[in-house]
Amino acid sequence: LAHPDRPPSPVNVTVTQLKANSATVSWDVPEGDVVIGYAILQQRQDGQMQRFIREVNTTNRACVLWDLAEDADYIIQVQSIGLYGESQASKRVHFRTLKETDRLPSNSSNQGDITMEGLDKDRQLQTGEIIIIVAVLLMWAAVIALFCRQYDIIKDNDSNNNKEKTKPSSEHSTPERPSGGLLRSKKKSPSVNIIEVAPVWGRARSRLPAVHAAPDP
Repeated sequence: LAHPDRPPSPVNVTVTQLKANSATVSWDVPEGDVVIGYAILQQRQDGQMQRFIREVNTTNRACVLWDLAEDADYIIQVQSIGLYGESQASKRVHFRTLKETDRLPSNSSNQGDITMEGLDKDRQLQTGEIIIIVAVLLMWAAVIALFCRQYDIIKDNDSNNNKEKTKPSSEHSTPERPSGGLLRSKKKSPSVNIIEVAPVWGRARSRLPAVHAAPDP
């Protein structure tokens, strides 16, 4: 039976943050009791090592266990230290350390920490993916804007070139018409002269005296 002046035994003793060579023990103390420290009994299940940890003048409700053996089974019990002595030991809690190659602890008490870490990593990945997607979209928008600008410049250059090509053709075609007309008029003038000469010969022939053929004897 517990002494009336001693604090009650700790409750909710759990082991978290399991690693190959360390672990964290936490517990709760019933409200209304004055507790000035704690004592932890740590023992390997095979009996090869036993350790007793005692600390006073503290209100901590957790303790880190160091220098543990890799892949080994341990048993711990926690006691509360009050003004008039120590409480009875808590229930025995069993845990097993991890191997150096293990990444995720197999102890069920640490599953909540693993889940939170996984959620934080997922959130970081989602944030990184969003940033990458936004950067890619901005790059595509810049490329499209540059392409449209280059297309407008090329289109304006083509229209200017077409205008410059049409102007010389109209200017050269205008003087060719009169020159062509002059050449044609020069070619036609001899034909006109020939036509005028023909009546002259006809008139000359008409002025000659008529020659009558002599009658046959």
